[in-house]
Amino acid sequence: MAQEASAAANAAAEGTPEHRGWPEQHTGPVVRRRGQVQASTTDQRLLDTRGPSDWVHGDPWRVMRIQSEFVEGFGTLAELGPAVSVFGSARTSVDSPEYDAGVRIGRALAEAGFAVITGGGPGAMEAANKGAGAAGGVSVGLGIELPFEQGLNPYVDIGVNFRYFFVRKTMFVKYASGFIVLPGGFGTLDELFEALTLVQTKKVTRFPIVLFGTSYWQGLVDWVRSTLVVGGKASAVDLELFHLTDDVDEAVRLVTKESDG
Repeated sequence: MAQEASAAANAAAEGTPEHRGWPEQHTGPVVRRRGQVQASTTDQRLLDTRGPSDWVHGDPWRVMRIQSEFVEGFGTLAELGPAVSVFGSARTSVDSPEYDAGVRIGRALAEAGFAVITGGGPGAMEAANKGAGAAGGVSVGLGIELPFEQGLNPYVDIGVNFRYFFVRKTMFVKYASGFIVLPGGFGTLDELFEALTLVQTKKVTRFPIVLFGTSYWQGLVDWVRSTLVVGGKASAVDLELFHLTDDVDEAVRLVTKESDG
């Protein structure tokens, strides 16, 4: 207490103008006089005091972290150029036909002048990144923080890791001009239906979506037609929001033709 009183007295003495009878302190744009003069500077209080840390777990701080993820994503990908997002299962084995198709799709997209964006993980994502890299294209991985950490696959040239799924999904759509969707699970379906909803509601325009693998996707397409459309939960025209193919060249042609034209 004696130290603080001495510091306050010194601060007051140093801040007392000769022509006034009260202490005065300037801290940036703020003027403090008389009993409001502080004994320490703003930098001192920042650097010398740790204080409670509960604030880092509050919603206001989370908003700042969300904002920082958008800033990092936008800043990293803003100059990427034409790109296509390729989705598919992390569980796709390297010796499967689906992995081979992913490699060929990534290579064909790179040869057509498009960067390839994936979730950055293993399986089908790794395959597309691998194909893009083999063709000299730009290979992008947008990772996500999960309890079972997988990390970015070794074929990613530009990688960004996200805490929040919704920020990551924004990047998939904002910096790609179309989707190619390989066989996948819940995550792949989530990304597929998010894209379909954005196109259907005209939140995005001219955004081709190609489902690769007829035998895998046909049951879903049939269900949409026979249940959603027939039941009035979707329109017949909604079936035109996506394309279904088993041909790599056709998939790339469809996703890049609509993007260019």
